Amino acid sequence: MNPSTAQAKVLVDELIRNDVRHVVLSPGSRNAPLSFALHEAAAAGRLTLHVRIDERTAGFLALGLAKGGNQVTAVTCTSGTAVANLHPAMLEARHAGIPVIALTADRPVELYRTGASQTVDQQRIFGTDTLQFPIAERRENQNGLWRSLVCRAVATARDHGPVHVNVPFREPLVPEKNGDWPESLDGRPFDMPWTRNARRTTTSLHPADHLGPRTLVVVGDTDHDLADLAERAGWPVVAEPTGHGLRHGTLLLNAGELPEHLKPQAVVVVGRATLSRGVLKLIAQTPVVHVLSDEPDWPDPQFAATHTSTDLVLGEHEVDDDWLTAWQHADKAIADVVHDLLAQEPWPTGLHVARDLVAALPAGANLFLGSSNPVRDVDLVAAPRRDVRTYANRGVAGIDGSVSTAAGIALTQGPTYALIGDLTFLHDANGLLIGPHEPRPDLTVVVLNDDGGGIFALLEQGAKEYETTFERVFGTPHGVDLEALCKAHGVPHTEARTPDQLRRALDRPSGIRVVEIRTKRDELRDLHARLKAAVSTAFR
Repeated sequence: MNPSTAQAKVLVDELIRNDVRHVVLSPGSRNAPLSFALHEAAAAGRLTLHVRIDERTAGFLALGLAKGGNQVTAVTCTSGTAVANLHPAMLEARHAGIPVIALTADRPVELYRTGASQTVDQQRIFGTDTLQFPIAERRENQNGLWRSLVCRAVATARDHGPVHVNVPFREPLVPEKNGDWPESLDGRPFDMPWTRNARRTTTSLHPADHLGPRTLVVVGDTDHDLADLAERAGWPVVAEPTGHGLRHGTLLLNAGELPEHLKPQAVVVVGRATLSRGVLKLIAQTPVVHVLSDEPDWPDPQFAATHTSTDLVLGEHEVDDDWLTAWQHADKAIADVVHDLLAQEPWPTGLHVARDLVAALPAGANLFLGSSNPVRDVDLVAAPRRDVRTYANRGVAGIDGSVSTAAGIALTQGPTYALIGDLTFLHDANGLLIGPHEPRPDLTVVVLNDDGGGIFALLEQGAKEYETTFERVFGTPHGVDLEALCKAHGVPHTEARTPDQLRRALDRPSGIRVVEIRTKRDELRDLHARLKAAVSTAFR
């Protein structure tokens, strides 16, 4: 076989030996050796291959597969601009620590700076180090090098997040019927990886005097579950929706100054708590901030951390029952305020839909939230559920690739629901494009359609003094017929106009489908202002 074919077969075989079970492929010419090798492995039942036409969609599908399956996932594409289209998903993976391998084909170095098509310098194209494969040639002793490089890539992705593996291929790019390679391409016996890598271990730190009984736990976007520790310590929890179904509680922190009896003396932060300005303000104002992270770049955007560690193990500790009770009473009071205010508002608003959708999900469901208003609406008003696993792209918090990410979660975790805005949906409408021979996710996409960028109405630019500028450059109405768009993709579409219609539309999902809820943006700012005012009044 020719050198490019041999290298691709070894690379794919070693990925499988290192437990990579899902690979996403975008078609191209320069990555043809990998395409042939992946198709052969998939036909043999050694891995699951997903084919997507759009590299940006492919990248986010790989992100969803890795996120949902909690396993290293690879995405491969051809050279040039195809590689650049993986960048949004790789940015999200990098900042969220998701184990994605971008396996990019490249032109050989002699074609650089010659004007050859689809030829760019792909080193560090994602802003991170690139694991560069050598060009395959007909010489001995390359097999072990190739396999070792794959092992390093998988171990790095597993323990540290996304990895870029760049593989230059010379022609011929297709398998030859004849031709022998000068050495065996086999790996270690019994399908063992070439090099075994142990998972990282972490150390533990017993809390010292800096964490007293009036400690508040803030949970951001993370896989760590601190529920048991917080319960034993008597520490209340404020959590983002992706924080393992713990209590949200951020509405109070966004409504104004926190009542004195609820102010913590210390905060334990785990994960990236960047969703709520009120939470960030609380962290900045608390004298003791203990960040739990096993990464050298621990999350601390305000430079407020006074302590960091990889773990917390409770020893002897004092419990303040009144402290926990006060936060529990605050929870109940906030729930009553939300109920009373939304009962006076005509359905639907984003707050109504967030509350009703989360409440209606079946036990064991998976929920993906778009990074614009939906995740914030759920954070503010939805009752947390421990029996629903919630996901969101909070690493960089972009709106791109959301449909594909949710599809990847559905393909690995089973029936999944997504709540996203109309701009988020349109940004990844290509996520609906799934070939006839591809596995189809059981995914219900609920689109809150307010014909534009509703989130900007809640930010500074949504103030009245900017109204002459707002609608064109921030509101950005689009007027797209979502039903016609879905029909073009062969995806069922339903419009829900009442809470009952929404609940019925959330029956056990089968295949991919879209539920549209139309609402307006013009009173959104006033609604949120009334909600915060009502909460503030309840705690005076």
